[in-house]
Amino acid sequence: MSVKIGVPSKGRLMEKTFDWFAARGIAMKRTGAEREYSGAVEGIEGVALVLLSASEIPRELAAGRIHLGVTGTDLVRETLADWSAQVEELAAMGFGHADLIIAVPECWVDVETLDDLDAAAAAFRADHGFRLRIATKYHRLVRDFLRAHGVADYQLVDSQGATEGTIRNLTAEAVADITSTGETLRANHLKILDAEPVLRSQATLFATRAAVLTPDEAAAMARLRACLS
Repeated sequence: MSVKIGVPSKGRLMEKTFDWFAARGIAMKRTGAEREYSGAVEGIEGVALVLLSASEIPRELAAGRIHLGVTGTDLVRETLADWSAQVEELAAMGFGHADLIIAVPECWVDVETLDDLDAAAAAFRADHGFRLRIATKYHRLVRDFLRAHGVADYQLVDSQGATEGTIRNLTAEAVADITSTGETLRANHLKILDAEPVLRSQATLFATRAAVLTPDEAAAMARLRACLS
């Protein structure tokens, strides 16, 4: 059996992951047809490459079906309850940086901080009879963040894509989304609240705590960790 490393299956995350491991003497490459999700690892014995979507990797780690995985810290902390009990954070990889932020319409001139948002949410409920809606796919992270900062009278509505457009479409009054430059937010006439981000995320190498290693896998894992140290 081999130690399995889950890596994002396409795009810049895959390319930068391959570069990161190559800099440590471990060569990764795609194999097979263009649309075939298969790959290989060279430069270290007993290690196999598994190509997955970044969003699948946290659950595969938690289940112990892969031993290591590269994905965003935002996905791990949103997907896995008590995440540190299920996976070990081995290395921040220095790419894929993005912040999970809360943004409101630019025209809300009196809403700049979380305290302002709390007051606006209370006023919104009094005026409209229902809670202010915040569109996001990061329900766990945003709920915990707002609770910690005393924001109430809101409801989270699910958005799995084009979150910035939910305000224009009248399905939400504010958004909580991941951003690296803020350009899409500005293009949709949104402003980020003056507060620390909900989370600063980047591509990170995680190890599962669920898998029981065979002697061969334990030896391969030791060789791999030596390359990464």
